[in-house]
Amino acid sequence: MAREVMSDKRNRAAEVLRRLEGAMPEAHIELDFERPLELLVCVILSAQTTDRRVNLVTPALFERYRSAADFAAATPKEIEHFIKTLGLFRNKAKSLVKLGKALEQLHGGEVPRTRKALAALPGVGPKTAGVVTIHLEGGEPAFPVDTHVQRLARRLGFSAKAKPDHVEADLQKLWPAERWAMGHQLLVWHGRRVCHARSPECHRCVVAELCPKRGVKQKKKG
Repeated sequence: MAREVMSDKRNRAAEVLRRLEGAMPEAHIELDFERPLELLVCVILSAQTTDRRVNLVTPALFERYRSAADFAAATPKEIEHFIKTLGLFRNKAKSLVKLGKALEQLHGGEVPRTRKALAALPGVGPKTAGVVTIHLEGGEPAFPVDTHVQRLARRLGFSAKAKPDHVEADLQKLWPAERWAMGHQLLVWHGRRVCHARSPECHRCVVAELCPKRGVKQKKKG
C-alpha cells in the first residue's frame, strides 16, 4: 500500500469501522457487570485471563462484596477464595483490598469518571482506566489499547508505535471522539474472532482489501 496522506487514512479508517460494525453489530464488552464498581473490578480481574473465566467467578464475588467498603474491610486471603482460578489471583486480591480503601478515602466509595483519577487507583493502569471510563455514563472519551487493538493497529497500518499510549494517540487522530469507544470494541472483537495473533484468517476478513497486513507472514503458494 502506497504512503497515505492523513485524509486518505482517515477515510480508510472510517470504512474499516463501517465494515466491522456491519459484520459485528452486536459487539460489546464481554464482561458481566451491573454497576460501576463491578465494571472496575471485572476489568482489573481480566488481566492475563479471559473474560469468560472472570464471568465465572464474579457472581459469587459480587454477592459477598457489594461496595468499596466491603472490599476495604476484607483481607486478600478472603478475596483469594473467590478468584483463585484466575491468573495472578494473589496480586489481584491485594489490589482489590487496596482499591476499596482508596475509593473510600478519596472518592466517597464511588468510582470516579475521569481517566486520570481512575488510573491513579491501585491495580488500575491507563488501559484499564480507559476501558472503564468509556463504559461509564459521563465517562471521558478514550481509545484504550490492549494487545488486540495494538496488533490490529499495526496490521492495518494505523500505527507502528510500540507504546500503547502512543498507539492510542495515533488512533484518536483517525476517528472522531464519539467513535472511539465503538472502535475499541470492534477491534477487540475482530482480533479475538478473526485477526488472531499467530494465524489471522484473512480469507474471511471483511476489511482484508483495506488492510496492508503489516507484519503478517504471507503463506507461500503451492
